Amino acid sequence: MKIQKETIEFEKGKSFKIFAPSLKNCFFWHYHPEIELVYVEASNGIRHVGKNISGFTDSELLLIGANVPHLNFDYGIQTECKQLVLQMRENFLQDIIVPVPEFENIQNLLERSFLGLSFSGKTKNTVVEKLKIIKEKNSFESLMGLIEILQILANSTEVHELNKEDTRIKWFLNDKIRMGTIYDYIHENHDKKPNVNEIAQIVSLSTPAFCRYFKKQTNMTFTDFVNNYRINQAKIFLLKDSSVTEVCFQVGFESLSYFNKLFKQHTGETPSEFKKKHFKPIEINGRIGVINRESSCNKSF
Repeated sequence: MKIQKETIEFEKGKSFKIFAPSLKNCFFWHYHPEIELVYVEASNGIRHVGKNISGFTDSELLLIGANVPHLNFDYGIQTECKQLVLQMRENFLQDIIVPVPEFENIQNLLERSFLGLSFSGKTKNTVVEKLKIIKEKNSFESLMGLIEILQILANSTEVHELNKEDTRIKWFLNDKIRMGTIYDYIHENHDKKPNVNEIAQIVSLSTPAFCRYFKKQTNMTFTDFVNNYRINQAKIFLLKDSSVTEVCFQVGFESLSYFNKLFKQHTGETPSEFKKKHFKPIEINGRIGVINRESSCNKSF
């Protein structure tokens, strides 16, 4: 699937919308002129904003600028997932924020959102609670709540820029390759031996041309991307209480020591440490069981 321009509709008389989408069985590589604030809660997922491709665990809060290509954050998630998405009208920055001197910090925040901003810690927790509140408020109160949220984000130091360069759609418009095809190929073959020559042929490129294209689009080599995908899949299996050895071979690694080394490089933890930290067994009727996360992504907050 090529990059798609999403058309966003707003209710009359409202400058933004907030909703809880579910697209986890769909590869939606898209962009739109509206600035977007996204909160996603899942055991593990893929974060692809601009050229940044990485994984997240537990939850993620992101501010994505206008016309920045991004993948839906519930793509491929097979466990329980919840989302809140807030989208501001295309003229929100210029018509509402810029004319008010007191909103200077918010203006600066929205202007640099084209890099893709990831928020953590207390900032994330506070903003998520306020998002849930404004979702239930009337138009005026919800707008005031949004301004408060943007001010919190603007003053936060718990923020990470996902991209170091401008990755707005003008850099992707000449892309004739279907990223969705590449994702599908990797998803189907990550536990085997994905072959760069094979995927290059599938998308009608020579292997050298494919490697140049892929590196330009993702800032990663094909091998690094596959390993990154395998690590994200490994997290899912670990959270389902599979053993480290089982997971190593399930996701396509042939060496346990290499799997442990690469997992720590990507996450800062060994697979055993990750499992101990994030896996949560529960007691059911006096017996220890496993949390059942196998549910759809359409639960609302």
